[in-house]
Amino acid sequence: MELLRNVNIDWIGKTKYFLAVSAIFLLIGGISWYSQGGLRYGIDFKGGTIVYVRFAERPQVEKIRTGLSAQGLGSSIIQQLRDPLSPETNEVMINLEQVGAGEESLDAGKRAILEALRATFPLENPNLPDLNAAGETELAEHLARRDPLLLGTGAGDRYVALARAIVERRDAQLGGLVTKFEDLRGAEGVTDAVLTSLREGYTLSPFAVRNVEIVGPRVGAQLRRQALLATLYALGGMLVYVAFRFEWVYGAAAVLAVVHDVLITLGFFSLFGYEISLTVIAALLTLVGYSMNDTIVIFDRIRENLRLMRREPLREIVNRSINQTLARTVLTSGLTFITVFVLFLLGGEVLRSFSFALVVGIVVGTYSSVGIAAALVVSWANWRGQHVLAGPGAAGGRARQRAAAESRVAAAGRR
Repeated sequence: MELLRNVNIDWIGKTKYFLAVSAIFLLIGGISWYSQGGLRYGIDFKGGTIVYVRFAERPQVEKIRTGLSAQGLGSSIIQQLRDPLSPETNEVMINLEQVGAGEESLDAGKRAILEALRATFPLENPNLPDLNAAGETELAEHLARRDPLLLGTGAGDRYVALARAIVERRDAQLGGLVTKFEDLRGAEGVTDAVLTSLREGYTLSPFAVRNVEIVGPRVGAQLRRQALLATLYALGGMLVYVAFRFEWVYGAAAVLAVVHDVLITLGFFSLFGYEISLTVIAALLTLVGYSMNDTIVIFDRIRENLRLMRREPLREIVNRSINQTLARTVLTSGLTFITVFVLFLLGGEVLRSFSFALVVGIVVGTYSSVGIAAALVVSWANWRGQHVLAGPGAAGGRARQRAAAESRVAAAGRR
């Protein structure tokens, strides 16, 4: 089955519309950047402390903010994490930017956040430790001391295995939060006597800290510089490659189209409030390669058609080349888009920014390969008054020689 047979769309004739759409998106993104004071950088780049907290009930963001403010942490950013397929995740992310210098301030920030949460959501029995914060060693010691299975002395290994099963049940199956002791019955070896022992020795807090991330300001600045250099090196390498394989104008057009893709994608990040992290930089570099690959496929077909259709105007050659590769572009981009869109829906909050960058980037990258990159080449040729832009290397030289010879023959015929 062949898709999009005999397509005959005047893509170059619609260049002004493509440029207008791109200008609108770039303008909207620029306004969003300006109004928000720039892009939102994640902890990877600006340094600070992030605490992921899961609550037993729907978290009250205002109550959390009030509790943090009471501890002098009013500048903290609180974000409720949402999953489109599971809206009741009851999880929030608390982001505290770096205050002061040194690792001591980072540790102090972590402790301050935890103390504020404990003060805002106190334990039912503050004299007992929190089971949701207990580790395997602590649990094993408690069980061995109470001996609920009546194993006698020397049964430490058995209680170590039991403590490991309880922690695995809590973290892997209950999302790190035990809301009632009966939920631990699914763990291997847990009996009524074990549950009674846990009730007597522990209490359950209404929240659990799922993860804590800490990045120092010096590391964040270094990562930010390296991310910028990685992007610039990638663009420079692609410019050299495409200029060598084709001509420098092809390379410049391809790189400008890729920069256009990255800027629009970052504009969407600003509009939707996503943070720029290391995973997002990886997604942007993936986008750069993907968009460049699409552009090179079209340029390759233009190069072939330049050899076969030397008497045709460049505009017609480019239109035909885009139409000939359109089916391949739609199939490749469509299937890739479906994959990353599913990743965006099912990948969870950790991969949300990464998959969002790919979802937006694939659409914008495909659009720029068809409507921007090739149009830039034609616009340059028209500005220079060239009928044909040559292909790469020696073939390009021969094309230029043939075009010059035909011009001389035509001029001689007119004389």
